[in-house]
Amino acid sequence: MNPATNAPALTNALNWRYATKRFDPTKTIPADTWHALEESLRLAPSSFGLQPWHFVVVTNPGLRKELQAHSWNQPQIVEASHLIVIASLQSVEDQTIDTFLNATAQTRNQNPADLAGYRQMIAGFVAHLREAKGIEAWTARQAYLPLGFLLASAAVLGIDACPLEGIDPAQYNKLLGLEGTPYSTRVACALGYRASTDAYANAPKVRFSRDTVISYRA
Repeated sequence: MNPATNAPALTNALNWRYATKRFDPTKTIPADTWHALEESLRLAPSSFGLQPWHFVVVTNPGLRKELQAHSWNQPQIVEASHLIVIASLQSVEDQTIDTFLNATAQTRNQNPADLAGYRQMIAGFVAHLREAKGIEAWTARQAYLPLGFLLASAAVLGIDACPLEGIDPAQYNKLLGLEGTPYSTRVACALGYRASTDAYANAPKVRFSRDTVISYRA
């Protein structure tokens, strides 16, 4: 099945979205829409397909208030309909690779032994990162792939969003129970519906021209 294409609708949605500063706390994202947004996270691409991440949806109002204190008191943390925290692996072990390859074999009805060459390639890349002490930096960058999918998907569905890096990852890990797990907080995202009082809602979008940011090599 080929996805339906509607270029004007996509462009309009991307122009409509902005990093929402104030949400309407009385409005909640419908369950079916939220499910679609969760799927945008789950279906996001990752290097080698490893999916080195975990998504924490914070629904407890008291916990969100605690998190706000470690988020420069940004109101989005408590006002938005939904708050999601994207965590990624702090390291990539052999088990990480094998879990993914076993899932691949099962999903595609393959013999795991047939994926030996692919496993060797992934393991070689990971070994190179480990030697350069760059694994955690790499997995942290991977976390922004599902974030991008989430922001674009939200815009298409008419849901406001605000990515949040102004947070204390260590405190988030503590409050969310991530300490002692393989994962660490990287970025958060608040989603819901913009408040009528948000002064940024109608501010012109500031973007460099196409000629400035896009070039071609024919």
